[in-house]
Amino acid sequence: MTTPRFVLELREKIGNAPLWMPGVKGVVLRAGADGPEVLLVQRRDNGRWTVPAGILEPGEEPADGIAREVLEETGVVARPLRLVGVQTTQPTEYPNGDRAQYLDVVMALEPEAGEARVNDDENLAVAWRPVARLDDVPPLHRRAIEWARSQDPRYADGEPAGSGAYFVHDGAAKRA
Repeated sequence: MTTPRFVLELREKIGNAPLWMPGVKGVVLRAGADGPEVLLVQRRDNGRWTVPAGILEPGEEPADGIAREVLEETGVVARPLRLVGVQTTQPTEYPNGDRAQYLDVVMALEPEAGEARVNDDENLAVAWRPVARLDDVPPLHRRAIEWARSQDPRYADGEPAGSGAYFVHDGAAKRA
């Protein structure tokens, strides 16, 4: 599903006015031949490569929401492991004029089953990419990947940073 029904119903009432939305990002990591790999999608609306992400349904728990989004977008069944951070996105204007800004709950997940593939109409491509090759990934998504890697001894560069989630205060990412 591209846009949740509750958002479409809100848009009927408020048009393109800005919406403050609860969002989730999922960083799915695995070991690869050349080091850690991350599951990415290429978005249909802007062509960018990002981690799977989406809007929480009313009353939906963030861990359930991101597991749902990963499966819907990529065909990969992934198990949420931990909250790795919370951030706010910049305001976004979509091609149809809708405006939104997201409270971004970032979670690390572990793949359990399924083959990575385009599994919805929101994306052009799905791929596992080495974390060393993310130059074309937007900054907030690269930051989410680094937050997840830094908390997992299997994927961290050097000593893991521990399990406390990151948050942003006064423009800088900090650890809880």
